[in-house]
Amino acid sequence: MKRVMVIGCPGSGKSTFSKKLGKITGLPLYHLDMMYWNSDKTKVPKEVFRKQLNDVIVQDEWLIDGNYNSTIGLRLKACDTVIFLDYPTEVCLEGIRARRGKARSDMPWVEAEEDEEFIRFVNEYDTESRPRIMALLEECKDKDIYIFKSREEADGFLERSKT
Repeated sequence: MKRVMVIGCPGSGKSTFSKKLGKITGLPLYHLDMMYWNSDKTKVPKEVFRKQLNDVIVQDEWLIDGNYNSTIGLRLKACDTVIFLDYPTEVCLEGIRARRGKARSDMPWVEAEEDEEFIRFVNEYDTESRPRIMALLEECKDKDIYIFKSREEADGFLERSKT
């Protein structure tokens, strides 16, 4: 496990999981949200985002958390391990509610209020995004793939990784 990507619905806890895994493995951690967004909630230019991501994936070791469908193929090609936090929608919505108003090291601003478009994306994740991700993972026979259905499963993996 040298090049790891952590994916999942927003609110699933990708960044929290990745921070814990990074401490256990010593892998350098990169948050896609920090590469993609400016602190004023504007997007960085696409070429800047791509360059930052390319600079990371050519390294020998990394841990990247985030989805961003436009680059998932690039990351899948470069990684050796995929961790998919495949949690129920309500768990993800609870995660979003719990982090609202809190400063986070994986996001360049504090989300103070509910974003209706974002919540709609989360509610549609299982029918819109998840099938594409599962199809991509089916093609990755040369990768170590872990799909966790609950926070308890993910926490168990982290515990086992400590030894």
